[in-house]
Amino acid sequence: MATAAGAPRAVAPVVSLDFSAQGLTEVPEAVFDHADTLETLNMSNNNLSSLPESFARLSKLRVLFLSQNQFAAMPAVLGACASLSMVAFRGNGMTRIEPEALAPSLRWLILTGNRIAELPESIGSCVRLQKLMLAGNELATLPDSMAACTGLELVRLSCNRLRSLPPWLLRLPALAWLAISGNPLVEPSPAAPPLASFDWSGLRQVATLGEGASGEIVRCETPSGDAVAVKIFKGELTSDGLPDDEKRATAISGTRGVATLTHVLGTLSGHPTGRQGLVLELIPSKFVPLARPPSFESCTRDIYPSSLRLDRTVAVRLLADVADATAALHECGLVHGDLYAHNTLWDPASGHALLSDLGAATPTAGLSAEERCMVERLDVLAFGHLMAETMAMLSCSDVRSL
Repeated sequence: MATAAGAPRAVAPVVSLDFSAQGLTEVPEAVFDHADTLETLNMSNNNLSSLPESFARLSKLRVLFLSQNQFAAMPAVLGACASLSMVAFRGNGMTRIEPEALAPSLRWLILTGNRIAELPESIGSCVRLQKLMLAGNELATLPDSMAACTGLELVRLSCNRLRSLPPWLLRLPALAWLAISGNPLVEPSPAAPPLASFDWSGLRQVATLGEGASGEIVRCETPSGDAVAVKIFKGELTSDGLPDDEKRATAISGTRGVATLTHVLGTLSGHPTGRQGLVLELIPSKFVPLARPPSFESCTRDIYPSSLRLDRTVAVRLLADVADATAALHECGLVHGDLYAHNTLWDPASGHALLSDLGAATPTAGLSAEERCMVERLDVLAFGHLMAETMAMLSCSDVRSL
């Protein structure tokens, strides 16, 4: 199309393509038509099992989704994609990672729900790596080269075959969020108190309250008319671990009457699709998430409303409540593992807060005294990040009065 003056109109460069759930068995040619501009590519939920060598032409590709395909191995050609920052290969049944596949530019790697038994030593070259998702694999050890990944902040290792932790892991200087439940090293877990069972057929759905990586929260009414919140898990494995581990952790902590933790009433049974769930006390609507989860850009840091400003008294109340909740978890033999603003529900008027979502919680009963101390310190570092973010939102007058 020409402009009024007859000059051709500039066409905006294509930076994002979505080819998810299209039955693909090979990469579409349209991808390579935009090799010089493409930054985000989604080819999840297809039948792909390999990538062509020409994939290296995608010089500006930063974000790549290849989850729920049929890759037996993470392809070596990815290591030649110089700008690659985030890669997702969840649920492929993958058994290995080609050593050359790990681009040094990687910040975020998702390999949840595969059958990987060994990580290549080359992962140690990923010195920019901040977020590593490995839950639901077959790892019995981790390569010592990972000690060089000193930028790692969040690691998910739940539901593997680890019988011990390498000594360098808990000493990574930036590590603040770790999940290791469902491994032999954390057995036995604390005994969970028995919970009531709520049959799905007896609950009346009222409204969907929210949805996260592991499940959705639905407001329901019991046969007696009581309002409750029901968390329905999406599947047998979440990005943090197993629903059974979250249910056990929630039962251990949520029946102690700690005011700053969400309270559990029972478990869900009889869902028509067989999905598992938890029945929780309904939190008053005045409590809202303090922030949104991290974006592709922020990677490990939550996203706060740009207009949010906090009064000093409100900020102190919020932080005190989160600290109380974290201490209560540690006292009952759990670390949270996902202590974030997006898992903090707060009342903006008063600052009172509840710490929620124990999907990444780890029981510490099977750890040595030193390991228990060190994993608890990870929660403390995560709390330190929350404190710094909260302090950054104080009004200027409150900052000057500190």
